[in-house]
Amino acid sequence: MNAEEITLLLEGLLEADFSFRKVGPTAIKLAQLTQSDQDFLLDWVKRIASTNLEVSWQFARRAPALIGSMDRRLMEAWAVGACDTYDQKGLRPALQVLEEADHYGERRLEMTAGVLFEDLAGVLGNFVCGLSGRRLRVEQGESLYTDTERILLPGVIARFPVVADNFKLAKVAVTLLWAQTRFGTFHADLARACADFPDPQRALKQLHGLETLRLCARIARDFPGLHRDMERLRALLGEGLPAGWEAVAQRLAQPDADLEDSLHLLGDAVHLPEFTPWCYQGELKPDAVAAVAAARQEKEKARLRVKLADLMQDHVRRPPDQPLGEDRDAPEFAAEVDDEGGRLDMEITLDGAPIAPPDDVKALFSSIYLDFGEIPPEYLVPAGEGEYDPSLLFDQSADPDSVWQGSYHEEGASFYPEWDMGREHYRKNWCVMREKDVPPVHDGFYRETLEKHAGLVKQLRRSFEAMRDENRLLKRQVDGDEVDIDALVEALADAKDGREMSDRLFVRQHRSERNIAVAFMVDMSGSTRGWINEAEREALILLCEALERLGDRYAIYGFSGITRKRCELFRIKTFAEPYSEEVKARISGIRAQEYTRMGFAIRHLSKLLNEVDAATRILITLSDGRPDDYFDAYRGQYGIEDTRMALLEARRSGVHPFCITIDREARDYLPHMYGAARYTILDDVRQLPFKVSDIYRRLTR
Repeated sequence: MNAEEITLLLEGLLEADFSFRKVGPTAIKLAQLTQSDQDFLLDWVKRIASTNLEVSWQFARRAPALIGSMDRRLMEAWAVGACDTYDQKGLRPALQVLEEADHYGERRLEMTAGVLFEDLAGVLGNFVCGLSGRRLRVEQGESLYTDTERILLPGVIARFPVVADNFKLAKVAVTLLWAQTRFGTFHADLARACADFPDPQRALKQLHGLETLRLCARIARDFPGLHRDMERLRALLGEGLPAGWEAVAQRLAQPDADLEDSLHLLGDAVHLPEFTPWCYQGELKPDAVAAVAAARQEKEKARLRVKLADLMQDHVRRPPDQPLGEDRDAPEFAAEVDDEGGRLDMEITLDGAPIAPPDDVKALFSSIYLDFGEIPPEYLVPAGEGEYDPSLLFDQSADPDSVWQGSYHEEGASFYPEWDMGREHYRKNWCVMREKDVPPVHDGFYRETLEKHAGLVKQLRRSFEAMRDENRLLKRQVDGDEVDIDALVEALADAKDGREMSDRLFVRQHRSERNIAVAFMVDMSGSTRGWINEAEREALILLCEALERLGDRYAIYGFSGITRKRCELFRIKTFAEPYSEEVKARISGIRAQEYTRMGFAIRHLSKLLNEVDAATRILITLSDGRPDDYFDAYRGQYGIEDTRMALLEARRSGVHPFCITIDREARDYLPHMYGAARYTILDDVRQLPFKVSDIYRRLTR
């Protein structure tokens, strides 16, 4: 494109007629680029313009000078970073991000092979969750370290010219930081241990080197594959053991080495050459650890003592006039920790008899053990009545309604991204979501529904009972009841071609256990007000009655909201809840709310489904219309594309989505969102109770 053509394009994209932006000089610079570079930059000008015209204009002005020296992947990250900053902080900070582009030319390695935190966070977060010990959050920070509750990673990791090596560097660095919390690096006050040396900062660096040697040896025993990556990455950078450290390293490589050994060897290490940090070593920040640990330890001590008091009440019978803790022969708790093989196993006894504590108590014991290397005796004394205020110990859920009174804040909310079709990237932490309970209504709706549809209830129950007991036909078996014609034809064809003939030529009936989890996502937008709302509630009651016979795990949630800052998910029945009178009253209490922002609800319910241990996970949406929201960009194609992307994410995670709608115009958008065979349209909302059960049966066969 020549300068004149680019000028016309920029004037349209940036609305130059109204803003009086002088796009001519920028067009001349763009005209001097190759067609490929022009296409890339102009495409991003268009994308950013969908977010903010001024941000797009400033990008267009700076980008031509950088395209020759900046890798496109990092230029894209720079552009997305400016848009994300605009979303979260406003125009001025976004423009500051763009102004920093001049520094990108000095960071060539990061631009060509660096891995970004946003690409690492999800993968490494799941990786850390799979390791034993306290759950650690993976967050972005200025440097690489842990405070024993978080692992902080910089925004870009770029020590190597190959992307794969930088990713492995991030993984082994996270492993080493996890090992610090798991294998006792912080069992002592490290700052105090170094304070008596003439140069405390140097002593701390040498202690960090000692602990790195000890923990790397431990990782070599428990995770030999990761340790091989560590050795290879160090070799690529020429990082070795400093002269004179051989004997120290040999002692710390022993299986029984612990923090005490590192502290004992510190007196010798301070006289050795300085231990230059290895590429994955990060930093040691005792002050950050101390601040976090002090608050955690005090709270966990109180929480555990309160929990032990509850356990004692459950396991010990005493006269009602004898309060807990007043008798001299009160039962005693004891805890033994098996810390062999990299796993933490707890055995908890009450007066010598083993008890099975709930998971939250086990997590408390594990966290306390990681802090002290033991369970201190004072932690095993049950709390007396009224000794602690539970509201100060346990996380209190914010009232989802009261947070909207007065000035807006995001306390207690969950955040979900949203796909911006114009930007072709996610808006990070864009939707502010809260879960809340549907207020139960104890009226006659449940009973009236069963009486109204008595015949259908019996039919559904019989149908679902048959589904529970039905056999599955297994094909291509070595033995069976009948010949598998398809397999036989293929086998004969193989034999004729000279290939070996398969012996899997039979079919047989097999009764398999059902392992299914289903979440129902119910539209509670304002457009369902009236008879649609009544039909939804009737369908849910009939479905619950049938599902109780089937035994599948299921949950029911409603969704609604108004703008991205008030996305609400309504708990009707969770996976863990039984189908109780309370759940029936919540179904009766379902009422129309606000608008139909769908992406956040799909993402949240997909997350809940993936936390259920099931072979098949299904998400069924009951809706009366297309995605919509109040006076913002979500209306129209933006909302459809975000919903489609949320459904793609669900399918990639193993969730099977399906939609039932009564919108007669749904054929314009549902095939694009769900796919051709993943939705159905009802002509009459009164068909809903019949259709839901039929579709459920088909999806779970």
